[in-house]
Amino acid sequence: MGLRERKKAQTHAALSWAAVRLTVERGFDKVKVEDIAEAAGVSPRTFNNYFSSKAEAIAFRHLDRCLRVAEALRERPGEPLWDAITGSVLRQFATPDAEAVAHPPVADAAQWTEGVRVMIAEPALRGEMLRAGATAEAEIAAAVAERTGGDLEQDLYPHLVASAVMGAVNTAIAHHLRTDAAVPVSRLLTDALARIAAGLSTP
Repeated sequence: MGLRERKKAQTHAALSWAAVRLTVERGFDKVKVEDIAEAAGVSPRTFNNYFSSKAEAIAFRHLDRCLRVAEALRERPGEPLWDAITGSVLRQFATPDAEAVAHPPVADAAQWTEGVRVMIAEPALRGEMLRAGATAEAEIAAAVAERTGGDLEQDLYPHLVASAVMGAVNTAIAHHLRTDAAVPVSRLLTDALARIAAGLSTP
């Protein structure tokens, strides 16, 4: 990735995290594009160059992390498939990323959890999240097909694995929020993926 592409990726990430953080803290209807742009250190015009709506900006964070799962999977060719999948997922979802470290969320964990719960229930966000999930699932399926030597168009296995991985991610996050974050996401993801791997062995 060249310097220009890195800067674009950083701007995407900064805008998306700002959209998530402000929405969790204030509520979806109380956040404007101008607020998001200011928090990310760019102009509203720059925001509009990257995203068409607040909902798209929020969903991008989930999309980006899931796409990075596929990218990480391609970078671990020597491992057994399910070990590589688990490592790739945990790398993206169980450790803080640069944006979260640089601009941490509200200190009250219970308040943050409740805010995230309210945010993901926002009707305006659901369509974007479904679209992001479908895009990510297709990319994970492609990465699995490359690793297993499968035919992405003809073979069921890569798509089944990708669907299962996205299901594990979504279910683990939902359970984490439902139980007031009592169980860490990393433990839930590890458990979910181990259960899937036990019944979905590599061909």
